[in-house]
Amino acid sequence: MEFGVFAQLFVPRFELEQDPEAEHKRIFRNVEIVKAADRTGFKYVWCPQHHFLLEYSHMPGPEAFLGYCAAQTERVHLGSAILNITPPVNKPQRVAENVALLDHLTNNRFEFGTGRGSSTTEVLGFDIPSVEITKAMWRETIREIPKMWKDRPYSFEGEFFRMPERNVLPKPHGPLHPAIWVAGGSPGTFTEAGEMGLGVFCFAIGRPTDMEPFVTAYKDAITHATPVGDYVNDNIMGVTNMLCMEDRDKAFETAANMGMNYYSSLAYHWLDNVPRPKNLPPWPQKIPEPTPEEVERLSAEGFIAVGDPDDCARAVQRWVDLGFDQLTFSPTTNTLPTEVVIESMELFGREVIPRFDKDPEHSTTRYRREAAARLTG
Repeated sequence: MEFGVFAQLFVPRFELEQDPEAEHKRIFRNVEIVKAADRTGFKYVWCPQHHFLLEYSHMPGPEAFLGYCAAQTERVHLGSAILNITPPVNKPQRVAENVALLDHLTNNRFEFGTGRGSSTTEVLGFDIPSVEITKAMWRETIREIPKMWKDRPYSFEGEFFRMPERNVLPKPHGPLHPAIWVAGGSPGTFTEAGEMGLGVFCFAIGRPTDMEPFVTAYKDAITHATPVGDYVNDNIMGVTNMLCMEDRDKAFETAANMGMNYYSSLAYHWLDNVPRPKNLPPWPQKIPEPTPEEVERLSAEGFIAVGDPDDCARAVQRWVDLGFDQLTFSPTTNTLPTEVVIESMELFGREVIPRFDKDPEHSTTRYRREAAARLTG
């Protein structure tokens, strides 16, 4: 099991109302979390692309944010989760150029996570007629971008974009290209990701066991993958909350008061293509925050990883047992002070990560290196 963190750029309304610099400060709070991840043993930092989603995420440009973070870090991989590759949002040839450039600027630390947008608010904001059509847009584009990285001129006449013959530059730093991922939310998407040889982000909310059909669909499909790129990225990443403290009771109490359900309420409010649980209160009503006792139960069931290092390790083990390859936490989608978040990351990195991740090499680096050796050997 490898570990990552999200730089989501959550900007709560109450901070905006109290401080005109709140958005600016939150941007650089996320930078501090990235730097902390680099030095505490986390292997990945993921950055989304969202548009027009007040409070939930003010992060429109992962390539800009991660390019800045590349100069602040040395070891951690920096990935887009996701970079929207529907042509009305990002021209595919521009995506290919930027990914290759980031591969150089990060010295092979960039991870190319893809998707098609998360809501009607985003999709319709780019004059795309419907959310449904974005799936076909993604399918067309994901197969073409790797072709643009080949050492030859490229041209294309498709349904959603076209390009006259040109040589797309620069080429990736090599060997080959960055690992390719996609966001998934249903067993069908996970099957398709596996068949294409893509790593997959699992953004479903719930117990790890609730996602067992997703994992099974992916792992079955990837065994006979025909990769759209140069190699298979056999990786499934899950997302949850984490708070690690020496005093487990303090961790439960702190987590109960950090606003994690407020953020979940925002997610269900904005991401209207995500299945909604039954009895979810309608916006602007919020999901009630848990009690410390409920936090302890949620951690024991693997919903979240909260408590002392042993509590967190037990929660992580549930994800390991199901076959997840990476677990990523959202340390900035709450109201905790930055220093509390970083102290939690330091303790988790010192006491928990070594129990699960004993390989200093990133799995995506290994897949890329081994594939290059096969192709040139």
